[in-house]
Amino acid sequence: MDILSQIEANAVKRVEEKKKELPLKALKALTSGMDGKGEAFKAGVSKEGVSFICECKKASPSKGVIAEKYDPVGTALEYEKAGADCLSVLTEPKWFRGSEKHLEMIKKSVGLPCLRKDFTVDEYMIYEAKMIGASAVLLICALLDRARLKDYIQICRDEGMAAVTEIHNEDEAEAALSAGAEIIGANSRDLRDFSTDGSVVARLRREVPGDVLFIYESGIRKREDIVKAEKAGCDAVLIGETMMRAHDKGKMLRYLKGEET
Repeated sequence: MDILSQIEANAVKRVEEKKKELPLKALKALTSGMDGKGEAFKAGVSKEGVSFICECKKASPSKGVIAEKYDPVGTALEYEKAGADCLSVLTEPKWFRGSEKHLEMIKKSVGLPCLRKDFTVDEYMIYEAKMIGASAVLLICALLDRARLKDYIQICRDEGMAAVTEIHNEDEAEAALSAGAEIIGANSRDLRDFSTDGSVVARLRREVPGDVLFIYESGIRKREDIVKAEKAGCDAVLIGETMMRAHDKGKMLRYLKGEET
């Protein structure tokens, strides 16, 4: 099994265990009437110029532990103070050492809209994301067939949440657009083997209409990468490891924005 298949299998198991504790019907009842706040995330991504989505994560399958002393709330507060437009919060527990509790804690302390960064394999996870305070969920084309992708995007709409549909190639771009994606995230990293190809994003941007919000995900390390994103017509960039490894996150974000060297 490749890495993505392992993560998928574990996610399915996680959901089945959660359903035993809180069935889908009960979860839907808990989230009924809640504001999904998806418009706040869309507004953050669609600001003039390139918007910055900064990621809160402890580890990754390719790099292992990135932040030994991981403080989700402290990290999120640093990002907010530094001028991030949105947050991405890892909740996958095994490979990324994330937790739903991390996002819940962050939302109690930080005003920025949050993307729940996880491997959505069941509609249950969309309602769960809403319950813990996320404004957006990640829908990965490599994990979902076209029918489920379309269904999940519609559920997000119905619940007032934003859906970030992730692609890595032209076939996935076509599938995302056919499913009605309004926000597309192009991941320069292939989730099957975690290799990175920086040329992917600019190539895929040409496949996506200008009225669809477009996010450059993964592999951003220096100011030149942001310039490339700007030239390619990206609306936002999602930055994880580079921000997490930065001792001074404010200084790193200002550097990436071109505000200081």
